Amino acid sequence: MWSVPAARRIARRRPSRDSIASAGGAAVFSCSLGIATVALPLLALRSGYSPVEVGVLTAISAVAQMATRLLLGAAMRLVGDWVLVLAAAATLCLSNGLLVGSTALLPFALAELLQGIARACFWTGSQTHVVRGDAPAVGGLAMINFVSSLGLLAGPVVAGLLVERSPQTALGVGSIIAAVAVVPALGLDRLPPFRPPADRPPGRIWRRSGVDVGCWAGVSAGAWRALLSSYVPVALDLARQSGSTIGVLVSVANGASVVGSILVARVSGDRVTRSFVLGTLATGGATGLVALAAGNPWAAGALLAVSGLGAGVLQTIGPAIAADSVHAEERGDAIAVAGTFRAAALFAAPLAVAAAVAVIPLTVAMGLAGGLIAASAAAVRVRSPVRSPSGGPP
Repeated sequence: MWSVPAARRIARRRPSRDSIASAGGAAVFSCSLGIATVALPLLALRSGYSPVEVGVLTAISAVAQMATRLLLGAAMRLVGDWVLVLAAAATLCLSNGLLVGSTALLPFALAELLQGIARACFWTGSQTHVVRGDAPAVGGLAMINFVSSLGLLAGPVVAGLLVERSPQTALGVGSIIAAVAVVPALGLDRLPPFRPPADRPPGRIWRRSGVDVGCWAGVSAGAWRALLSSYVPVALDLARQSGSTIGVLVSVANGASVVGSILVARVSGDRVTRSFVLGTLATGGATGLVALAAGNPWAAGALLAVSGLGAGVLQTIGPAIAADSVHAEERGDAIAVAGTFRAAALFAAPLAVAAAVAVIPLTVAMGLAGGLIAASAAAVRVRSPVRSPSGGPP
């Protein structure tokens, strides 16, 4: 017979219905999103759109995500975060399904627009949901990032198999998978909308100590993700690496980011500060050297692994620092604003490198980009947030 304290310890170790729904929804949604990220551009190319037009269509999704994130802090004061997760699954289902029957310009543009909205709602809603409560935010965020990364790794593999038949088949399957993501969303705890305290500090929330660090972490992680999806493959291709080698090296970086998220799951106290600094330096320093080492796949792979580890740390630590730095009822705003900075970096980083390579070599442009990422470790005065019993600062 278990004693009462032992039974309580065992109960705490058992995942709750809400945590299972959070993890399951993140895995399924991310898998659908991973399918779309491969199938959409391939469908556009096979439908006669030029690479420039594909880039413009993809930019629509980035702009929609950034604009939506700007509104989500206020939205979570009207509806519960679980509503955003539910809406995201339904929106991604519609986005993928639009192109099953038509490849005209309007459905394409609308599909990209809806995908951007779905991304913003899901990541903000799911991350906000797991940081509500008295427990440190980093553990819940690490869980969400881990299972999401698994979905994002599996989705492109599924898409690659289905695209052999047709990209529209892949999108149809992606639409069905997104519809399935509605089920775990309905299983989330129905937490109420946020009610910010009347005595909240004046000024923009992103300027507050701790939240500003979360925003910088979002910029660094977003810039890394954007460069990994754009100029890292370009640098490897210019160095005459084969397509299969490039794919493996990018997968190494993605896999390392999963490991980075796991490593910080139980970080607390002063180690949060050190993790932010080390993650930023690793992400920026290693990314800046990738183009220089692109001719040697082993050296490039090692650098990409280091950069991925750092980025995985940042994409978990950043929102956690922001959420733990504010009152419990302001966490939705903190998560939303940190995500907005990440979305802005996803959009701006490739454009900045594109402008730079017009006048300087790619190796120098990538080095400067990596240096700017690393420099953000010193751009903000970092201090570990101290939480009050209510979940906010004292």
